[in-house]
Amino acid sequence: MDKKTLFSGIQPTGEFHLGNYLGALKNWVDLQNSGEYNCIYSIVDLHAMTIDYDVKSYQEKVISNAIDLLSIGVDPQKSILFLQSQVPEHSVLCWILNTIVPVSELERMTQYKDKARKNDKNINMGLLDYPVLMVADILLYKSEFVPVGEDQTQHLELTNIILRKFNNKFGEYFQKVNPIYTKGTRIRSLQDPNRKMSKSMGEKSCLLLNDSPDAITKKIMSSVTDTGPQKSIHMSPGVDNLFTILELLADPEIAKKFNVDYHNRVLKYSELKTALADVVNKHLEPIREKRRELENDKGSVLKILEEGREKAKSIAEQNMKEIKNLVGLI
Repeated sequence: MDKKTLFSGIQPTGEFHLGNYLGALKNWVDLQNSGEYNCIYSIVDLHAMTIDYDVKSYQEKVISNAIDLLSIGVDPQKSILFLQSQVPEHSVLCWILNTIVPVSELERMTQYKDKARKNDKNINMGLLDYPVLMVADILLYKSEFVPVGEDQTQHLELTNIILRKFNNKFGEYFQKVNPIYTKGTRIRSLQDPNRKMSKSMGEKSCLLLNDSPDAITKKIMSSVTDTGPQKSIHMSPGVDNLFTILELLADPEIAKKFNVDYHNRVLKYSELKTALADVVNKHLEPIREKRRELENDKGSVLKILEEGREKAKSIAEQNMKEIKNLVGLI
């Protein structure tokens, strides 16, 4: 049975945190290791240009994120890893798709509204057209699956709207793109658990994959919980967040033990936090060690990205030739 193609991308916006890892990146590795998919993963550096960024440090961020991805277990022998901007067919397909997408479809996108509000001094065309480039990223490889979180379903809907418009106008070519929903997509801020974990919310709010063991422990120990054992069976957002992380990373018996203590109203949050800090640090240690190795051998990282570019471009060029033929460009 032929493997299905899966595509996913991530922006080079700086250091990855535990929310990025548990929400998406760990799933990249799990999907790759399942053996069920041809996994194509990209650092989507064109997307990140839609907001203000430091040109001088941009390449450093890109390479740093490539090191992070390799450190968590993305394997160039099992997956294709490359930089989006190094395969120009992404931009070409984006333009072709732009000619069949109504502006009204883009203006209704929630992410565009959010980004425009946050970047009101730089509401550029890229912000509006961002979803079309995202669709091009997926369709360029004739991907049939995309790992997504609940907050990305609107983009997947747009992907299928656009591919239907393309197929109706130029002939059946693209297959429906299906979501692979990931667990752990809503890791919360340690200080404001009503919001997603984010670096923008302050140093104490998120656990960086590159944080030292001491920093991880201090952040978890100072995380928001509640005032004590609750009569309600529903956990407060802060406590629920800690349990979510524990359940994703710890031995099931450890999570079960603390869950029983919570519902019996005998749980001490200090013990939960201490155990969680230990679990997180043990999980991140091999990632930190691998990162240290790669930082001292950036030449091998650049070689991996170049080999990934060649593999991705080979697929992209063939598919783009077929697409150009369909739309009358050749």
